[in-house]
Amino acid sequence: MTQAQSALRVTLPSDLEIVMTRVFNAPRRLVFNAWTKPELLKQWFGRRGDTLSVCEVDLRAGGAYRFVFALREGGEMGMGGVYKEILPPERLVSTEAFDDYVEMGGESLNTLVFEEREGKTTMTATVLYTSKESSDAVIESGMETGAGESFDRLAELLETLS
Repeated sequence: MTQAQSALRVTLPSDLEIVMTRVFNAPRRLVFNAWTKPELLKQWFGRRGDTLSVCEVDLRAGGAYRFVFALREGGEMGMGGVYKEILPPERLVSTEAFDDYVEMGGESLNTLVFEEREGKTTMTATVLYTSKESSDAVIESGMETGAGESFDRLAELLETLS
């Protein structure tokens, strides 16, 4: 079992939902900032060996974000969405769609909740898809491994910020 598999919990509460839960040893204000500030996102978002070559964030309800990854195996992968709800530092709701729409399952609605207890933050990310085929495609894409690596990188960054 890798570190990512032991630290990240992934559940499938319905055919349309993927829920990822991870505890970070940092206050939720820092975790929220790491999700919303481009200078921090560039340091952790993505798998090890990938880099975030484009990171644009318009952090307001109705504002858009755009990320492009330079992938470790070569090539690029782009994604983006629109922020629906922003309640710092406890909640962030946005749409998400990958440029390669069909392969990555189309648009989803992502709800991030940050709960702090005794200086640690539990982040719960609920990703809601429009079809079972979409959620299945994402699970089969290796999302759990990629998210685990990314969240490990976030944990490492938070240790330097705390």
